[in-house]
Amino acid sequence: MSQLALGVSPHLRSNRTTQKVMLDVIIALVPALIASVIFFGVGALIRVVISAAFCVFFEWGWEKLMKTPVTVCDLSAVVTGILIAYNVPSGMPVWQLIVGDFCAIIGVKMLFGGLGCNFMNPALVGRIVMMFSFTTSMTSYKYIGTLDALSSATPLGAGTLGWDSFLTLFLGNHAGVLGETSALAILIGGIYLCVRKVIKPIIPLCYLGSLALFSWIFGGSTPILSIFMGGAMLGAWFMATDYVTSPFTNKGKVIFGLGCGFVTAAIRVFGNYAEGVTFAILLMNLFVPYINNGTRSKPLGGVTEK
Repeated sequence: MSQLALGVSPHLRSNRTTQKVMLDVIIALVPALIASVIFFGVGALIRVVISAAFCVFFEWGWEKLMKTPVTVCDLSAVVTGILIAYNVPSGMPVWQLIVGDFCAIIGVKMLFGGLGCNFMNPALVGRIVMMFSFTTSMTSYKYIGTLDALSSATPLGAGTLGWDSFLTLFLGNHAGVLGETSALAILIGGIYLCVRKVIKPIIPLCYLGSLALFSWIFGGSTPILSIFMGGAMLGAWFMATDYVTSPFTNKGKVIFGLGCGFVTAAIRVFGNYAEGVTFAILLMNLFVPYINNGTRSKPLGGVTEK
């Protein structure tokens, strides 16, 4: 006679650890790093390395100070550091970048209990802090193709571009922040994450699809152009898909992605700020607990408490 073993969840286990997942994310971010070095020079690589190193240092230092287990080997701090660097221009002073690292790791992640306890994406909060604290540095966009290394407006800030500029946007040889200019490089990384089953393409596709749709409805940029410009691609594939701050149900992922696209388009068209990706994702992060509660499966035979 067979016996039924009972136990608490999770019942399905695998050998995929947080470290392995984060390593896959780092690998997926490499194409964007290569593109940033090509378009912005070796300074881009230096800032990425410094940002990742300081994020690891801040997390290690906090855990030593609080006398808690050191978790830097899970590589989550490295991913956060890379993403923060990807959100700053090539001329960003290093010390200002480190301020963003500190706010992301200590203010958003460690003060709330570490990985898995933060309710917002740390890298995006770091970007917000730098945007409001160092506005001039965060809006001085440069790249190798700019004559005399003068600051240049991003395509999103410059206004609507013609169809002949799509290739430029897709490849990334234009002014902007380090990691978001090359849609091709980001797409390669996103496909890698899907193939490795690190993420599902639900959120990125719903995000970019709704962004294109609402940009057209609101009378903003050309739908395809709205996807390639600004941080839409980077945000959709690497920020909105964060395990901790995104829904865990498929229905929830659809709602989350559609909401991000709607808010991004609304801010771009009706707001005074050219880019809306950061605010859209952070706003939708706040609704994730409610989305999860509303879309989670009901236990078979379960009784709802009054």
